[in-house]
Amino acid sequence: MTSTNPIATVATALIAASTLMATAAWAAPPADLDTYARQAMARFGAPGMAVAIVEGQSLYTRAYGVRELGAPGRVDEHTSFPIGSNTKAFTAASVAILVDEGKLAWDDRVIDRLPGFAMYDAYATHEMTVRDLLTHRSGLGLGEGDLLFTPTTSRSRADVVHALRYLKPATSFRSAFAYDNVLYPVAGQLIEAVSGQSWEDFVRQRIFAPVGMGDAAVSFEGQGPDRVSPHARTSQAVRGMGPIAVLASGHQGGAAAPAGAIYASASDMAKWLRVLLAHGRIDQTRRLFSEAASLEMWTPQTLIQVSPAPPPLGLIEPNFQDYGLGFFIQDYRGHKIITHSGAILGGLSVLVVIPERNVAFAVMINSEDTAARWSVFYHLLDHYLDLPSPDWPGLYQRAIDKIHQDAVKALGKRQEARHADHAPSLAIGAYAGVYRDPWYGTATISRSGEGLRIRFDQTPGMEGPLEPAQYDTFRTRWSDRDIEDAYLTFQLDAHGAIKAVRMQAVSPTADFSFDYPDLNFVPAK
Repeated sequence: MTSTNPIATVATALIAASTLMATAAWAAPPADLDTYARQAMARFGAPGMAVAIVEGQSLYTRAYGVRELGAPGRVDEHTSFPIGSNTKAFTAASVAILVDEGKLAWDDRVIDRLPGFAMYDAYATHEMTVRDLLTHRSGLGLGEGDLLFTPTTSRSRADVVHALRYLKPATSFRSAFAYDNVLYPVAGQLIEAVSGQSWEDFVRQRIFAPVGMGDAAVSFEGQGPDRVSPHARTSQAVRGMGPIAVLASGHQGGAAAPAGAIYASASDMAKWLRVLLAHGRIDQTRRLFSEAASLEMWTPQTLIQVSPAPPPLGLIEPNFQDYGLGFFIQDYRGHKIITHSGAILGGLSVLVVIPERNVAFAVMINSEDTAARWSVFYHLLDHYLDLPSPDWPGLYQRAIDKIHQDAVKALGKRQEARHADHAPSLAIGAYAGVYRDPWYGTATISRSGEGLRIRFDQTPGMEGPLEPAQYDTFRTRWSDRDIEDAYLTFQLDAHGAIKAVRMQAVSPTADFSFDYPDLNFVPAK
């Protein structure tokens, strides 16, 4: 299928013209890539890494390290890694396929295509379009609602859609960018409503199969044996410090799958990137999606206010940044790039398309040692843009050290200010009970010997003892140490009865998906 959209045709022609002007300087991966990647991994402790590079129609893959610490299995080009939020582009592409087939339009109202859909705000409910689901401008706050499925959940995708109506917006509809995950499962549910196939089946049959992504899976369980294990540093108060270990959990899937559940190998990602570079074309006779759809996904939809980069990393600060449909559109040192990163507990990814060079690449690691990922990413980006490349590992080491130092200092100040000698206002047993949050559901606090235990009732594994901190504030000690601990503060009314429970993460560097502040538990009736 070819596009009749003149803008798309002109855009494609311009990209093709710029590709012809690219010189031989960018015709192959950097000669020092293997050495550079291994040194970055060794410096920051990432056990395994895979790299996929596409230059026009040429595909390159690199694989380094091991799939799991303490095990002999080596990473190869067919080893599957979690790509996290790079899954969002697959969800956007699934919608694009349905748009190309005339079964859906980007600006269809969601309520007309997904029965029962509702947001907290009536205007947003009435006006939200398919496009809005993919562009992070719904009015929800950063990561709001992520505890519906982070780290895992017993809910269905339909349950997540239903819970949206209880999430209070942080801003007005379409007024600001705030990255969210919760609306991509809604897009997945919409795909099922329109196509008659689950999001999982649609992606497997309509994307993986025609593109030839033979190692890819839409869930951890769906992978073959050649797969990585997730790793992280969770033994200290600040995540990312201390020894690295294999995580007991960390796999995202189920209800949240359309936001971040895909696993893919370097071989898979190279084929996917080739389709993106070709604006949806698989080969000379087949298309995954149209040129018009490709242009739509890479057209800015939501303006993003640029945040200053940490001082050692000033070069990465863009002059502009926007969000399209499953992709960020921004510049790097004056060059336009299409990019996205991905993260789950224990694994990270990043991809980029450089239209002016007709080049794309992806970097994946099986740990949370983000500096290893970014060092290799920016080294490759500098190479393909023919730019002088600084010592990225050294710069990232300085930035990470500063983040950790500041976090440890903040925790120390909080500890110094704590009034541990001030006991809870009530008898311990008075805090036990079932508490309900409008969007999350229930959490149960029960007596356990002389103390208390808490359980998030729809998050398997999210349970553990509650320890008194000061006054009516307790802190969790989740049994699953992969989960960020939190403070719970019981608010009492004038009669000394519990009227609400509020939460916040203990660590100042906790990932935004542990969105404890958005919870407002009250005693269940």
